[in-house]
Amino acid sequence: MRKTPSDEYLEKAKLLSKEATERLLSRARSKLIRRLESEKMTALEVVAIQLEIEDEDLSEWRGRMAEIRKKMKAEQPVCR
Repeated sequence: MRKTPSDEYLEKAKLLSKEATERLLSRARSKLIRRLESEKMTALEVVAIQLEIEDEDLSEWRGRMAEIRKKMKAEQPVCR
């Protein structure tokens, strides 16, 4: 896990609504929440890192799904 958020994700975090920010904080990993509670990080930094984590997870998931779909398509019998 990164110790500091990238500038790109800090900007994205600044643009979020209060509700979206709260949702991201509710999904934040315990390590991030501890950093927030101990005041080592601001809420904005925690949200930015959580956004980055979720984007990476989504990208990985999309890659795995593309592989699964490709396998499924190759395994389907050709109907004519």
